[in-house]
Amino acid sequence: MLILGIETSCDETAVGIVEDGRTLRSNVMASQAAIHAAHGGVVPELASRQHIRDMQPTLNRALSEAGVTLDQIDAVAVTHGPGLAGALISGVNTAKSLSLTLDLPLIGVNHLVGHIYAGWLAAVDRAPSEDPGFPLACLVASGGHTDLVLMEGHGKYRLVGRTRDDAAGEAFDKAARILGLGFPGGPEIQKAAESLADFEEYRGGADEALTLASTPLPRAWMRGTLDFSFSGVKTAMLHRAQDTGLYPPPELDSPESDSPDAARLVALLSAEFQESLVDVMTAKLLTMAEQYGARGLVLGGGVTANARLRQRVLSDSPLPAVIPRPALCTDNGAMIAAAAFYQYQRGDVSDLTLDVDPSLGFDLAA
Repeated sequence: MLILGIETSCDETAVGIVEDGRTLRSNVMASQAAIHAAHGGVVPELASRQHIRDMQPTLNRALSEAGVTLDQIDAVAVTHGPGLAGALISGVNTAKSLSLTLDLPLIGVNHLVGHIYAGWLAAVDRAPSEDPGFPLACLVASGGHTDLVLMEGHGKYRLVGRTRDDAAGEAFDKAARILGLGFPGGPEIQKAAESLADFEEYRGGADEALTLASTPLPRAWMRGTLDFSFSGVKTAMLHRAQDTGLYPPPELDSPESDSPDAARLVALLSAEFQESLVDVMTAKLLTMAEQYGARGLVLGGGVTANARLRQRVLSDSPLPAVIPRPALCTDNGAMIAAAAFYQYQRGDVSDLTLDVDPSLGFDLAA
């Protein structure tokens, strides 16, 4: 069964084609990162307009790369929430049009569920992997969400932990902005942290600023709960950047902007900030898995493309972990098509009354 998946929840126009919920036939994305970088974050109005411009060429390329035509597609799936309302509308209306004109089943998919099902995708030249055993402990971490979800079976999800303030992706974006780095913040923080040739070499020392920058940032453990809180470490990061002279960031053409000492401070603070988030996410995920007797772990969402997080989970967990390759962690149409296959098998099909739900969460039965 070939399902065409459309994803437009935020700033990426994405179309993917997946066979039988596993085999990736194509996965095409038109990114708007360069458009929004100048504004330091996603501008909803700009995102909505760009989706309209990018949808047709993205759809055409996805079909071409899959080597199929529209009349070979068996169903159309689309993200209908959560996300930016205007962005979601562009995808849902496209999917409705295809469903109506081609007389195909329409399947509305929860964007967050899609991130989990990215772990079910296999490359077209490999045999699909076997289903991991249930229950599964799932971490869905992105720009707008940081959730811990117990997956008890296909379509059976229980939200057991969530952020009480900033999501991890938002925290990365804000930290990057404080340090004068680019957007999106997660990859920029990771890149800066990795620029330290030898991290231990720069811990402590005689330089007061370097000593302060290499001092661990606080962790909000929220004892007795599986919830997250990242606003405190973000505020601590701001104060640390002010105390070391990095905030406000120097002008791009000033001597300070190219200072080796400033670059080292940015790298140290980036590494400490990244470690503070990774520590908490890894520990909470493993605690959840133990509490609920999970048989495996699943990671999904843009933040889970972070190399340090992936490394920590794989090294610290006694359980098998399903972590999609980085390109499938970010928003994409293939994950929506994969999730839709299992919905279709359960008879969970939408109709032309499908509407967007910007606040849709995991507090759903299926």
